[in-house]
Amino acid sequence: MDQGSDPMYSTYISNSVLNACLSYTAMMLNILTIHALRKTSSLPKTLKTLLLSLAVSDLGVGLMVQPLYSALLVENLQQKDAEWIVTVCTFTAGLFAISSFLGVTALSVDRFLAVHLHLRYQELVTHKRVVVAVIILWLFSALIALLSFWDEIILFILLACISTLCVICCTTVYCKIYFAVRRLASRLQHRPRWGQEVRQDADVAVNADKLRKFALSTFYVFLVFLICYLPHTCMLVARILIREQSTSMRTFDLYSLTLVYLNSTLNPVVYSWKIRHIRLAIMNILRKLVFCNN
Repeated sequence: MDQGSDPMYSTYISNSVLNACLSYTAMMLNILTIHALRKTSSLPKTLKTLLLSLAVSDLGVGLMVQPLYSALLVENLQQKDAEWIVTVCTFTAGLFAISSFLGVTALSVDRFLAVHLHLRYQELVTHKRVVVAVIILWLFSALIALLSFWDEIILFILLACISTLCVICCTTVYCKIYFAVRRLASRLQHRPRWGQEVRQDADVAVNADKLRKFALSTFYVFLVFLICYLPHTCMLVARILIREQSTSMRTFDLYSLTLVYLNSTLNPVVYSWKIRHIRLAIMNILRKLVFCNN
């Protein structure tokens, strides 16, 4: 095809190349993160399970969605019929996008319960219950994604609704976490203490600091997720309301989708940057790889 014959030519090329590169980084970084999470015994099992679920969804994006998306862009560039690629790509993208939305929301709710329930957290939020919740999360994501084989417009509407509800839920939860930790710190600071109470308050303060750090770490995951997904969520609403899209809207749509897929590469970076246990596990794995190669 001649470059001047299609106004979307450069957009197809750039997004295809970007997703081909990001597919590799998403796969490598998430495989490394999953291995590090499995090796990390110091993280709470509930938090580790939720992070593993999110890492698996990010791995799925790099392993399946981005290669399909790149192939679809090449097919569009050559003006070939690629209906099956569109359907499969929409299904896999919907599956992993919904599981990511729900996974990030589950992370925020888990951190809120850890801060809010204190000692009752381990009693009520057990590892088995979290595993059951993750299984339900994936089954629900697959059920919604199956709509891609029936009606894509309904799928887009549900995606827009789910993403909006998840953003509202996460924002509310992290605000509550912030004020809860702030109240606890203020109470410990101003309360008079004698003898054994000093030691008890010191233990509570250390535990509260750990919870604050874990909550802050997962907040960064949510923040990166929000930055990557919000433009495409707005675009989903525009696609529902406006059937005839201009070239600029189509261009923005493709780049916003690439930004969504970039999230799968950024999440492992956020884990290793903000969560010390994962960072140390990744460094140990890399050291062993270098040692074996040498």
